[in-house]
Amino acid sequence: MNDSTDNHVPILLWPFYAIWRLVTFILGVVGRLLCALLGIGLMAAGVTITLTVVGAIVGIPLAALGFLLLVRAVF
Repeated sequence: MNDSTDNHVPILLWPFYAIWRLVTFILGVVGRLLCALLGIGLMAAGVTITLTVVGAIVGIPLAALGFLLLVRAVF
């Protein structure tokens, strides 16, 4: 009968628990933002490389990788 929603933290450990939750929230937000910026940059680089016909072999997968990173950052 140990549910994951049944989270009892002792009162003496609550400040450490709150700080830990705050740090994980901040790292999650920064990680998503960094992933989105990296995705947009890779998409732009991929499209730019694809405009040169010779670089299309590298540019299309690069743009696809950037798109997948952007989707991962949103969801």
